[in-house]
Amino acid sequence: MNPASIPARRVVITGIGAVNPCGNTAPDTWAALIAGRSGLGRITRFDASLCHAQLAGEVKNFDPARPLPAPLHPRGPGHEPLLHSMTLKDVKKFGRFTHLGAAAAVEAYADSGLDAHRATLNPDRLGVNLGVGLGGLPEMEAMHDTWKAGGFRKISPFFIIQIAPNLLAGQVSLLLDFRGPNMSVASACATSGHSLGEAAAAIARGDADVMIAGGAESTVTPLAIGAFAQMRALSTRNDAPEQSSRPYDRDRDGFVLSEGSVVFVLEEHGQAVQRGARIYAELRGYGASADAYHLSSLAPGAEGSARAMRAALHRAGLAPTEIDYVSAHATSTPGGDGEEAAAIAAVFAENKANLHVSGVKSMTGHLLGGAGAMGAFAAVMAIKDGIVPPTINLENVDPVCAATGLNFTPNTAVRKPVRAALANSFGFGGTNASLVFSQV
Repeated sequence: MNPASIPARRVVITGIGAVNPCGNTAPDTWAALIAGRSGLGRITRFDASLCHAQLAGEVKNFDPARPLPAPLHPRGPGHEPLLHSMTLKDVKKFGRFTHLGAAAAVEAYADSGLDAHRATLNPDRLGVNLGVGLGGLPEMEAMHDTWKAGGFRKISPFFIIQIAPNLLAGQVSLLLDFRGPNMSVASACATSGHSLGEAAAAIARGDADVMIAGGAESTVTPLAIGAFAQMRALSTRNDAPEQSSRPYDRDRDGFVLSEGSVVFVLEEHGQAVQRGARIYAELRGYGASADAYHLSSLAPGAEGSARAMRAALHRAGLAPTEIDYVSAHATSTPGGDGEEAAAIAAVFAENKANLHVSGVKSMTGHLLGGAGAMGAFAAVMAIKDGIVPPTINLENVDPVCAATGLNFTPNTAVRKPVRAALANSFGFGGTNASLVFSQV
């Protein structure tokens, strides 16, 4: 049979995990988002007093070696149970982005209920695609200082393991005995959007039955904060951290850099139904495009982003009028928000009266490599619970954004049935990812 004639298999979401400034689990994160609670604050990881941007979204009260709520048995009876996503020994071995990503991945796996069915699942059909944008930047900075002070003999033998972006995916496959496709995407702020889309494609074409997919990032460091600040990309509203990220607002002045991870379990629909899994939503469509315009700015009217959205809708087989919510990239930068809003308004021109748009970075800040998965999380949970999370700090809508006629869901969550939702993530280099989710 010609592979092109094989019908694509349906892909559903059966597990979610999250560690980020708004919460250390997926339920806690969702509770914060629908309540409109910001997770942003002054930087505590280092002295940022000499930098004009002094804000970040730091993960708080996180213990990477915390015991799991219940033991897991990914290798089945007779093998050592999994009691932690990271042992104390592993904490020293891996970088912080792996600490965060492994915790979210193990939470997603436990949430999916797959552990009870491992005896019937072929580990060769279980894969991982977890993306990281910048990788182990904190560890790079620290090890450079160590080398400068003490020479080559002071360099840790674990340094490469700490910084290599694909080590998160590798560690998760080892923890959970997932022996299928294993890879890591790096496409800046679109990273985890692409990870989800490519993981879904692997299931759809028959290369895997289950994929753990999403992204992680931890780059709240002097170099990252300083570099973005020098680009004039960060908010300098240092006296009011919780009000600093304000997508679509007239007085927005940049994004707030954050750390964290969001991870999903994607599963072939038939298998999920057969085992009686709880299904959050179906991943219906994925669109990827390039602006080919500028390395750090959206194309005029975000036309490349619009192409990604249209491609995702086409793949999903849904019309724009069937989408009830757009989880926007919406970084809170002066230029980007208006361009993306124009693209959303163009794609959904016939549906603006019924469409809600919101930017959860107003609460979470910008997770870089984890941003696409965070946006997808908002879309999926809106479908599951019938609640659209708000764009907080939206006090005076920018006239350019207001002119699009879109409803940006200011400050308060909205209860409404969400049949289908679209999530955007765009990155430096002009790379775009759009995902469409729907009720099953």
